[in-house]
Amino acid sequence: MKQQIAFLGLGVMGGSMAANLARSGYSVTAWNRTPHRPGIEVAANAGARIVSSIQEAVETADVVFLCVGDVPDVEEVILGVGGVAESARPGTLVIDTSTIGPNAAQNIGAELKQRQLRFLDAPISGGDIGAKNGTLTIMVGGEPTDFEESKPLLEVLGKTIRLCGAVGSGQAVKLCNQVLCSVHMIALCEAMQLAQQQGIDPNLIIEVCSTGAAGSWALSNLGPKIAESDFQPGFMIKHMLKDLRLVQEALKQSEQQLTGVDMAEELFKIVKQLDDGTGGEQGTQAMIRAYYQ
Repeated sequence: MKQQIAFLGLGVMGGSMAANLARSGYSVTAWNRTPHRPGIEVAANAGARIVSSIQEAVETADVVFLCVGDVPDVEEVILGVGGVAESARPGTLVIDTSTIGPNAAQNIGAELKQRQLRFLDAPISGGDIGAKNGTLTIMVGGEPTDFEESKPLLEVLGKTIRLCGAVGSGQAVKLCNQVLCSVHMIALCEAMQLAQQQGIDPNLIIEVCSTGAAGSWALSNLGPKIAESDFQPGFMIKHMLKDLRLVQEALKQSEQQLTGVDMAEELFKIVKQLDDGTGGEQGTQAMIRAYYQ
């Protein structure tokens, strides 16, 4: 008999992830803090049962997935009043796919262990496209036995799945991933700007450069969106800024500085302030708008 799954957080990524699990034959009970979001409908249409409380979602679950925003959100959903820690059965496996940094993951993992619950930090990369297609990259930290138990579920959600080490290790790898993503976006935007200045169709840059040493996921997937001025979010700027904040917090511990991260953070902040302060709701490809100011 397949495991009972709870999925908490049905945003741009979570809605599609819950839907993929339901379509794969798992019994999925799902919850979202804010009603009437598109991801709720996506999950429900795939067969997930939508409930109104965390308790109802997790009380019979074997595995609980989370996909929410920042550290306080994860702490509230897991450790808050009426949260996972209060409502889940002993031995339940909690898998957090949010990006919260190593320290928060380790603290949450330790607290759950005291409450006889198991924990994997499993941040994801691949944007809305990867979530929809089940091709996410999933970076996991935790006990090897818990990882092996989770693999059939993670293989529904992702294509590249790696155990990176103990709890917190998945988050550490994800922060490195976000450095690459943010700095790649600078390169992509500046290549598009140079093409425009030289009278070259940006779609030609995407077609030609994607096949050579400059090829990247960002160029192939976000380049066309920049060329079309399509700034709909696959991954929002406000979430990238949150991730870069976590990177900067990690750097402070070692008193290091990464110039590329500083540049990317500044450009994203410029766009976040646009549209009466709502620019952060756009996808990371909207960084190009900082070059128009």
